[in-house]
Amino acid sequence: MSGLVTVVLMFPRYMLVTGLAVLALAFYSADLASMGAAVDFELILPFAMRNFVPAGLLGLLIAALLAAFMSTYAATVNAAPAYVVNDIYKRYIAPNASEKVYVRMAYVTSVVVVVIGTIFGFFVASLNDIVQWIVAALYGGYTASNLLKWYWWRFNSYGYFWGMAGGILASMVVPAVYSGVTPLYTFPIILAVSLVGCIVGSLSTAPDDEAVLTNFYLKVRPWGFWKPIHERAVQQHPGLLANRNFRRDMFNVLVGMVWQTSFVAAGIYVVLQDFGALAVCFTLIVACSIVLKANWYDRLEDYPRDLVPAVSGTQPIEGRPISAAALSP
Repeated sequence: MSGLVTVVLMFPRYMLVTGLAVLALAFYSADLASMGAAVDFELILPFAMRNFVPAGLLGLLIAALLAAFMSTYAATVNAAPAYVVNDIYKRYIAPNASEKVYVRMAYVTSVVVVVIGTIFGFFVASLNDIVQWIVAALYGGYTASNLLKWYWWRFNSYGYFWGMAGGILASMVVPAVYSGVTPLYTFPIILAVSLVGCIVGSLSTAPDDEAVLTNFYLKVRPWGFWKPIHERAVQQHPGLLANRNFRRDMFNVLVGMVWQTSFVAAGIYVVLQDFGALAVCFTLIVACSIVLKANWYDRLEDYPRDLVPAVSGTQPIEGRPISAAALSP
C-alpha cells in the first residue's frame, strides 16, 4: 500500500508544488524580498491561483483543495470517538453500558473534537509554524513508541502511552523553553523524554501475555531484543531460527528511500524541464524496482496462521513458507 501511494501520489504532488514554487520565484520575488525575515509563504498559493489559474480550472482546483481538507477532517472526527469510547470510556468507565450509550458518547466526542479544533484554529497565526512544529517537534513525541513496539519484547501498551504522553507534552514545553531555537533542533530532547517514558512505563507494569507475544513473533519474525520470546517459541517449534536478515532489510530500506525520492525528484524535473536529470530519476526508479522485487518482494516470508510443532528430522524453520504437510512425519 505504501509503495502504491508513492507511485500514484508523489509524482503529481510535486509537479504541483514545483509549479507554484516556480511561479513564486518568477512573479512573487519582489513581494517576498519586501517582507524580509517575515516572509509569509502562505500567500504564494492564493497569489498563483488568483493570477495564473483560469476561471473554470480555478473552481475545480478549489473543490479539490476542499475535498482534500474534508477527507483529513472527516478521518480525524471519525477516529476520535473510536479511540475515546472503545479504549477509555468502555474499558475503564462504563464497561457494561448499552450500545446506545456508546453511540451517544461517540456523538459527544465528535462534537467536542470539532469544538476544540475550531478553538485552536482561532489561535493559529501561521500554518507554516504549525507544520514546522508537527514535523520537528511532535514527531519526536511518537518516534520512540513506534520503533520500540517492533524491536523490544518488554514494550507494552503502558510504555506506548507514557512514551506518547511524555513526547507530546515535551513537544509543547521544549519549543517554548528554547523559543529562539529552530524547532528541528529540539527533536533530540523531545525524543529523549519520550524514550524515558517508554522505558519507565513498560518496566513499571506487567509485560504483555507471552502467548500473544509469541504469536506476534512467529508471524512477524522481527529482529531486535526478543530473546525471551524466541526461546519460548523454540520450545514450541524446535527448528525455529531467529531472523538473521538485518543487513538485507537495512539495505532494502536504503534502496526504498532512493526509489521514493526519485519519484519526488522526477515530478520536480518535469516542471523544470531538466530532461537529463529526469532520465536519471527514471533510471533509478527502474533499477531500484528491480532490486526491491528480487531482494524484498520475492523474499517475503509467509508463515501459516497456526504453526504445528516441529518434529525430529525436519529442516529448521527459516525465511521460507511452510505447511502442516511439510512438517508431518
